[in-house]
Amino acid sequence: MKGNLQNSEALLAKAEEQKLYGKLVAQLKKDFGLANIHIDFPIDVPRSELPKILHEKLYVLLMEKFSDYLNLIYVIDIPEKAFKEIQVTDSVEVAGQVSFLILKRELQKVTLRQKYDV
Repeated sequence: MKGNLQNSEALLAKAEEQKLYGKLVAQLKKDFGLANIHIDFPIDVPRSELPKILHEKLYVLLMEKFSDYLNLIYVIDIPEKAFKEIQVTDSVEVAGQVSFLILKRELQKVTLRQKYDV
């Protein structure tokens, strides 16, 4: 994805700017569903709330359901290189970094899908 987005807020602002925010949310719900993980947020979730919900869910998965967490990462297709760049401090911080990686990958998916009309 073009541009070096540094945080979830900038990434979601870019998604809204490109009118892809709704598609990003739908893709998130779809991939969580494919991983057989329930995540509870409406399709019109406010941009400010989405990172918080995602971060909280990832923290719970990381701490209590690690195999589900790994399955989700596989379904979303986060590159291994990105995981190697995560700075391990504590589980809360790791969940935050992974939530950013997930949002980044999901935006990449919807951007490419729109570009190539798939």
